[in-house]
Amino acid sequence: MRRTAALLGLPLLMIAAGCAPAGSDPAGDAPGSDPRRDAFAQRAAEVADAWRPVPAWTSGYVPMRDPTVLLGDPGFTEETKVAFLSGWYRDQIDLPAAKPAEGTIRFPDGTLTVPLVSAATAYGQLDQGDPPPCAGRPKDPGPKRPGGGPTIEPGPDGPVSSAPQTACVALTVTAAKLGTAPVHTSRGEAQVPAWLFTVEELAAPVARLAVAPQAVTAPPQPAPPAGPAPQGVVGAQDLRSVDGAELTWRLGVGSCDTGITPLVQERDDVVVVGGSVVTATGVCDAMLKLEPVTATLKAPLGNRPVLDVLTGTPLRLVAS
Repeated sequence: MRRTAALLGLPLLMIAAGCAPAGSDPAGDAPGSDPRRDAFAQRAAEVADAWRPVPAWTSGYVPMRDPTVLLGDPGFTEETKVAFLSGWYRDQIDLPAAKPAEGTIRFPDGTLTVPLVSAATAYGQLDQGDPPPCAGRPKDPGPKRPGGGPTIEPGPDGPVSSAPQTACVALTVTAAKLGTAPVHTSRGEAQVPAWLFTVEELAAPVARLAVAPQAVTAPPQPAPPAGPAPQGVVGAQDLRSVDGAELTWRLGVGSCDTGITPLVQERDDVVVVGGSVVTATGVCDAMLKLEPVTATLKAPLGNRPVLDVLTGTPLRLVAS
């Protein structure tokens, strides 16, 4: 069975729970103990040697997380979490369309002045549509703007027919103000200008990063090492959390794989992560899942990139 590493678009139902314990031996520095670990170490060395950051990596703004950030514990219910992850919003205020003055990103090593987008533009990026109608959902919670207007409308605010039919809640934006949000970047954690939206159904504001697109540099996309993935070595799909030296990431594994182990190769300028598995030899379905694992580095991550061992791609921090 051939498994692909491109799992970022998997449905939520395919995300598995459970983590390897923090501080578990990441095994990146112990060659000879296991063929899978040796294969990981060799592949990780190739990835680390090939890493070439773009100039903006150390002087510009390269965000390494989603542009939507929760500022605190939102107190999710099952339905509001689906709405947040799906981007289902409706606004109850008049959102300013004027661009604010330039803002300042504050990095651990300095600052950067950048152009910003308006609250209306930020909300338009945040809002990915409405959930499908369901019994008991208000058809019109009130005027969206002075003069009124429909809650469900054509275009981005139209119903999303492929959404889970049991979820029918949209998040209601009742206020917006310009502030900042913590963002994992190529230069470490930075305080970045963001529009902070008050949401009626959540206990914490939803921040949408306000930096204009022309001031944002995308992470480099290096070519993966030559040759197929080593047997028993699986790739990292994304970062789930960074807490000093403790990293949590998700591996793409088979539903019958066992012995799931986080693997790390740590250098002064880069960290390469992945994992090893024991592949089932009997009959097994082709189901894929994302398995969270955790390991502790020898030193805090700081501004070092975290690269996937199979593709060499820098990993982004994703919303939970």
